[in-house]
Amino acid sequence: MSVADTGSVPPQADADGRGGPEPDTSVEVLTARDVPLGGPRAMTVRRTLPQRARTLIGAWCFIDHYGPDDVAGTGGMDVAPHPHIGLQTVSWLFSGEIEHRDSLGSHAFVRPGELNLMTGGHGISHTEVSTPGTTILHGVQLWVALPEEHRDTGRDFRHHAPDPVHRDGAAIRVFLGSLAGDTSPVPTFTPLLGAEIVLDPRATTTLGTDAAFEHGLLVDQGRIRVDGALLNPAELGYLAPGRGTVTLTNETDAPARAVLVGGTPFEEQIVMWWNFVGRSHQEIVEAREDWEAASDRFGRVDGYPGDRIPAPALPNAALAPRGNPTRPKGSTR
Repeated sequence: MSVADTGSVPPQADADGRGGPEPDTSVEVLTARDVPLGGPRAMTVRRTLPQRARTLIGAWCFIDHYGPDDVAGTGGMDVAPHPHIGLQTVSWLFSGEIEHRDSLGSHAFVRPGELNLMTGGHGISHTEVSTPGTTILHGVQLWVALPEEHRDTGRDFRHHAPDPVHRDGAAIRVFLGSLAGDTSPVPTFTPLLGAEIVLDPRATTTLGTDAAFEHGLLVDQGRIRVDGALLNPAELGYLAPGRGTVTLTNETDAPARAVLVGGTPFEEQIVMWWNFVGRSHQEIVEAREDWEAASDRFGRVDGYPGDRIPAPALPNAALAPRGNPTRPKGSTR
């Protein structure tokens, strides 16, 4: 899908056994903004990352959350061929089905509980179309920024259907990284975590987490208390590095669902524009020119009955790199 628009490793113990500064145990609550994907019957998504308060969580640089969307009224998802550089796309559905085609030659279907991960380092293009049998479309689209040494990596596509792991009233599907004793076989270019968590009514579960990671919990349905902070649907709770556990409580009488992402702080600044993740304005300019010129850099997507999406005009001002702003300790919003 298209985009419209660092922290530090936790301190180690001193040589005499005393710990460093206390870890930040507050939860920063980020709210979403509505963004139309485009077209006369635009499907609206809720975007929680990036935003002014935060650009990245680990290497996760983009979170779109959509649905439950009645495709009879909206037309569903129909995203024509479009390009990517410098990132991986992570597709995860709760309901419905999306047909994926890309210039690597991949032809796959995104279904609930199944990971589709596409790598577009130097350049890739793809399409995403909800299938005719889809009545309710509901899921998330996530992007991962590639680190400097792997930004020009070749095209790749991976599929993984994780089995659920059950812990204290929670069903957990780990699609990237490790959690709750399960590890995804899908390789990543930086340390990452991605998992769907479904909590039974009124259930509380405590999960062991990597203290070197920062985490984000996106609530899809229900109300979930994470380490004392209450998150409502479509809110994203940010947790700084330094936690060895995360405690989640479903505050409702129905099942609650969330997506937990995490990773080591991504120390590089990035330039995000449209569907590109780069490091400089000039790099974005060159990628845009290559797409408009139908360069071999992005390849060709076969099987889509329509034209490519043209690149929008660049802004008049130079695109500036962005990292995460410094947040005062104890701030929750």
